[in-house]
Amino acid sequence: MLALVKLSPVIVLGILMNSTVGFGLDILLAAPLALVYAIIIGMIFSHVKFSDLMDSAIESMKHIVFVFLILQMAYAVATCFMETGVAAEIISIALSLGITAKLIAVTALVVTAILSIATGTSWGTFAACAPIFLWLNHIVGGSMILTVSAIAGGSCFGDNIGLISDTTVVSSSLQGVVITDRVRHQGVWSFLCLVGGAVAFYFAAVNMGLPDTVGSANDAIAQVPQSVWAALEEKRPAAVTLLKQVQAGGLSWYMVIPLVAVLVLAGAGANTLICLGAGIVGALICGYIAGTVTSVSKFLEMVQSSFADAGSWVIVMMLWIGAFGGVMRRMDAFGAIATLVMKCVHSVRQLMFANGLLCLIGNAALADEMAQIVTISPIIKDLTERNIKGSQEAMYKLALRNATFADAMGVFGSQLIPWHVYLAFFAGITEAVYPVAENSAGVMDIIMHNYLAWIAVLSMLILTLTGLDRFIPLFGLPREPEVQLVRE
Repeated sequence: MLALVKLSPVIVLGILMNSTVGFGLDILLAAPLALVYAIIIGMIFSHVKFSDLMDSAIESMKHIVFVFLILQMAYAVATCFMETGVAAEIISIALSLGITAKLIAVTALVVTAILSIATGTSWGTFAACAPIFLWLNHIVGGSMILTVSAIAGGSCFGDNIGLISDTTVVSSSLQGVVITDRVRHQGVWSFLCLVGGAVAFYFAAVNMGLPDTVGSANDAIAQVPQSVWAALEEKRPAAVTLLKQVQAGGLSWYMVIPLVAVLVLAGAGANTLICLGAGIVGALICGYIAGTVTSVSKFLEMVQSSFADAGSWVIVMMLWIGAFGGVMRRMDAFGAIATLVMKCVHSVRQLMFANGLLCLIGNAALADEMAQIVTISPIIKDLTERNIKGSQEAMYKLALRNATFADAMGVFGSQLIPWHVYLAFFAGITEAVYPVAENSAGVMDIIMHNYLAWIAVLSMLILTLTGLDRFIPLFGLPREPEVQLVRE
């Protein structure tokens, strides 16, 4: 009973944030309330002084200060890529190849995957690409269900591996790993998942007997209703800029250079801030040449505004969650979960597999991927560090997998949970930009045909449990006796 009481602040946080069974509060309000409750529990049941709990909270917050710089840079890069034409050129290049009904879902998957890496936002990518691909799908006679599912899966791809994704940054920081190390760790696995998803979508389209009609992106955008333009202007103004740039035929091939520069530098192991800085400078130079940047001062104002946007929510949220996690660790709130898990596992791989399941279960309980990341990440970190012994290098690899677990089970797992906010958003945008009743896609349809999400979630769990991850470059976990399970 005492263990359950100590864990109750996490339950309270979940209830406060869950709109289905709770209050549906924003995490900026839920986290402070849960923190106050955690402090009260710590003082009463763990007999820890208020000053000691606050010291633990502040110490926990110190560890994530550097992450704030990365988040601000990430927001700036995303805005620059959307506004200067980098994102539009990625779409234009893909659409210029000619798309048929058999290929539209595959193309939508790949384009949204690349765009989500470039912009770091799954919601923004879906909002920007849904009007193009859904109406293009209408023109060529493709499958509405396949196309929506492909856009959903691809839009979340960059959220799991993109350098400028807030979920990537937060999940990495909470495990204490370098973001570029994390990207290299899961890079090959992520690429294989994307390829597997593309193959699955193609064979599904062939099996449906879809035609080979070629469509035009310009025609598709021209069919977008004025009401949709107004809705996007209000909720996702950057998507309007992107759509108009695509409708105008894109810009020039060199607009993809900033994205390529970021990816190449990341692959070479450059510091994350250097990678992001190269993206901003590249967008400025290429945008100036293309004419989308008319003034350096206005460009800098856009960057400054992005810094403010990052600070207005994500950074404040992380401060509260950091403090919450510090208090929870100080009163050993996660000890009960550790005890339960350790009764069920008999090897390091089984423990890591359990960490993945905890992330997935946490995502289902909270119905919000960021809430899952910030709530469950400290738990699996504590489980790993407390119950596994190994060299510093080996433990770092386990931390990389935990960061990937938290992010992948949050982002991809969210697409397999019917009541999740992600799916509600996808279904709502779909209905808004493509109001054709007989072709509407329900939540369960998106879940069933979201092949990328299924492949990502299942493959990560299976590879971790079986040890087959050793056949994927850089993705294999250290094996026993290099790491050993210990029981306290």
